Amino acid sequence: MKIMVVGGGGREHAIIKKIKENKDVTEVFALPGNGGIAADATCVPIKAVDVDSIVDFARDNAIDYAVVAPDDPLVLGCVDALEEAGVPCFGPRANAAIIEGSKVFSKHLMKKYGIPTAACEIFDDMDAALKYLETAPIPTVIKADGLALGKGVIIAQTRDEARDAVLAMMRDKTFGKSGERIVIEEFLTGPEVSVLSFTDGKTVVPMVSSMDHKRVGDNDTGLNTGGMGTVAPNPYYTEAVAAECMEKIFLPTVNAMNAEGRTFKGCLYFGLMLTADGPKVIEYNCRFGDPETQVVLPLLESDLLTVMKATTNGTLAETEVKFADKNACCVIMASGGYPSSYPKGFEITIPADIEDKVYVAGAELKDGKLVTSGGRVLGAVDIADTLGEAIDNAYALVDKISFEGAYFRHDIGRRAMAALEEN
Repeated sequence: MKIMVVGGGGREHAIIKKIKENKDVTEVFALPGNGGIAADATCVPIKAVDVDSIVDFARDNAIDYAVVAPDDPLVLGCVDALEEAGVPCFGPRANAAIIEGSKVFSKHLMKKYGIPTAACEIFDDMDAALKYLETAPIPTVIKADGLALGKGVIIAQTRDEARDAVLAMMRDKTFGKSGERIVIEEFLTGPEVSVLSFTDGKTVVPMVSSMDHKRVGDNDTGLNTGGMGTVAPNPYYTEAVAAECMEKIFLPTVNAMNAEGRTFKGCLYFGLMLTADGPKVIEYNCRFGDPETQVVLPLLESDLLTVMKATTNGTLAETEVKFADKNACCVIMASGGYPSSYPKGFEITIPADIEDKVYVAGAELKDGKLVTSGGRVLGAVDIADTLGEAIDNAYALVDKISFEGAYFRHDIGRRAMAALEEN
């Protein structure tokens, strides 16, 4: 069976490694992949947003199943185009991917169907937004409507910061067209939880919960990033919380999308805040999160490809989805200077005996050597019986990996450990 995975980051590396466990898989192609993924798949230099070329490649190479992993091609309709060409896919069609593609859409959806989320106001006029900020509660959250590489959210602690965020998005076009409309949202407090879920549009099967670490610096300081590390499961996500989320958020969301004629199939990501008033949705993603995938999929004991096909075929209710009762930790190693400017081209050294625990994101092959080419370079992941062991082991892996200017946080999992100690 020939499999095609669209994308080229650490998330895609994790997906590919898991898919390869299926004995029926004979070949895996990554479009475009990266230098690290090249060890596990045939990389093809086609950009993830080049939908026409992706479809041509799938047709020319008789691809049996495709996984469209990143948000951009999903929102652009890559799944629609592949399915129309006769290639079955994992991932939502464009009319369902809008749940991430437009924050305005998702806020309207939650309001219409009574799904708990932060109160908000929506603006497409900059002056009106600035006027609103004169009396809005502070702190507040400013969000660009469209996709912004996971960085289109500003938590403003002062009115000046809020004003600057609005000007950056709407006047200076920091996020291009994504910032033409904005959401100004109530600031919620409480532990954050990421829950990825498989769904075929009828059944929802949540995966192991996780805790992301977005800020670049230790103790959650500095700029927001795409994610500096994750742990799973998230200790704040108890069985009682999970049951409440299924009843009030997960199933209502899938049912709401069906009611809107936008049936969602694939991985629906719920970004949650556990507030004093109960769980609320911070954001939806229409795909696997990064780097959450790097800790969630290694814990999956069932065959990933079989589960993915069940979401496509509508048979998820009859398909086993089992996760190991263990803990996982991912520590991201980034280029010095990320998420601002950073140098590239430094050779990466990864001992052969730990390659199976490393998920490569921002690297390329140059003269046969793996060198840095992105901000987040790789993730070191370990699984253990306890969270403390998984964290210690992940950092032990980091100590064995080297490249010039390597940067990583030293406190991944510390909040989770504190939560376990409280309980």
